Amino acid sequence: MNDLLQREREAIVNNPYVDHFDFDEIEHFVANASKNLFISHRFATGDKMQVQPRGGFPTYEKVFRLYEAFKAAGVDILPLTIDSNTRLNDYATAQKMLRLSEENDIDMLNGYPLINHGYRTTRKMMEHFDTPISLRHGTPDARLLVEIAIASGIFEIEGGPITYLLPYSKNFPLDKAFLYWKYVEKVCAHYSRLNEPINRESFGPLSATLQPPAIVIVIQLIEMLLSLEEGVRSFSVSFSQTGSFLQDIVTANVLRKLARSYADKFGYHDARIHLVYHQWMGAFPRDKEHAESLITTATVLAWLVGADKIITKTRDESHGIPTKEANASAVSKVQYTLGILRALPQISDAEEEENLTREVEEIMEAVMNEQADTLWRKVFNAIKKGYIEIPFSPHIINNNKVITVRDEAGNIRIYDRGDLPISDRSFAFEKSKLSLGEDKNALVNKIIQDIGIMQ
Repeated sequence: MNDLLQREREAIVNNPYVDHFDFDEIEHFVANASKNLFISHRFATGDKMQVQPRGGFPTYEKVFRLYEAFKAAGVDILPLTIDSNTRLNDYATAQKMLRLSEENDIDMLNGYPLINHGYRTTRKMMEHFDTPISLRHGTPDARLLVEIAIASGIFEIEGGPITYLLPYSKNFPLDKAFLYWKYVEKVCAHYSRLNEPINRESFGPLSATLQPPAIVIVIQLIEMLLSLEEGVRSFSVSFSQTGSFLQDIVTANVLRKLARSYADKFGYHDARIHLVYHQWMGAFPRDKEHAESLITTATVLAWLVGADKIITKTRDESHGIPTKEANASAVSKVQYTLGILRALPQISDAEEEENLTREVEEIMEAVMNEQADTLWRKVFNAIKKGYIEIPFSPHIINNNKVITVRDEAGNIRIYDRGDLPISDRSFAFEKSKLSLGEDKNALVNKIIQDIGIMQ
């Protein structure tokens, strides 16, 4: 590790809420950590889809009990969901709310304040369960959080400069997010040389609202390349259930194919690329039986797309924060469903795959042709120009011109391409699947209906 980065790291961890960050001790810990803590090792040696739930509480005790419930349900990967104050780097408020949570046995935070608990305390829990843990957060500046996470024994880090900014933030500067995540990639790459690789995972659901597969795939490829160029060698691309069986399968086929292709094209032949599938991330049915059916359907789809990992939801999603019992029950049901699936047919659509591949390559070509000296600057310029945008993103830099709706088969289609650099041929294919006219009121009503498709 170069001296400049090490000095930056020392400045980052020199924080009043960090109790003496011991670099040498942490390196020794990572080098000798159990292989069972690395999801990259699980991917390399396992022969089944990994099941990972969501979930997190503010106190150590409640997370510990949550993990006990997950393990009893047969979980493969444990989650650690971080609270909103920590995501905003507001460790002072997180500390106050943690104390109130502990004193009153009431959850005053919506996740685990990892910085305030500290890595020495958290590591005891990680080592006790000896199971891979995935860091789920949503933080544009995750430098300190990731340092503490790896020191705790958390060896999968989700997020990226696009996926953890545009869907989550309104004003945070995009250029800073790119630079802060470059730091994260360098740290992950450094620790990867000591033991099994730290796995990085991009957040494919984006705003979880009518996301066109071409944009999802482009962003996954970009965040993968930004990570690999800093030395990361285990990366997971992801996407979430679209609401269409066929579109999920086509998206998975194209994403898997192009992720490998672009990694090889840029010389990262040794990179391990994995595919993650998120169960439905939109508005959930209020009827719990319907919610159960949606979860089972998503599990079958994860099998059909050949996912390496599935991230589960619960039947209580539309009723509030799920309990540990609801989360554990969902894990058990997903594992049961996966256990009975055998010899499912290969399904696809050559025309859909061809058009989606073409759209992705057209956008990627426009990004790579940007006049800039680094990849992140090319991407930064492309986002400012609207070559990449996320529908329904709140961020001020997002173009917000692309309009998407569902066709009669439930596939998400691009109704208005905005400034996306896709060809007339590609756009004509999208429009040919829609029967919606130019009536604006009808369009708005259709979008509202499409957003609530599962309710």
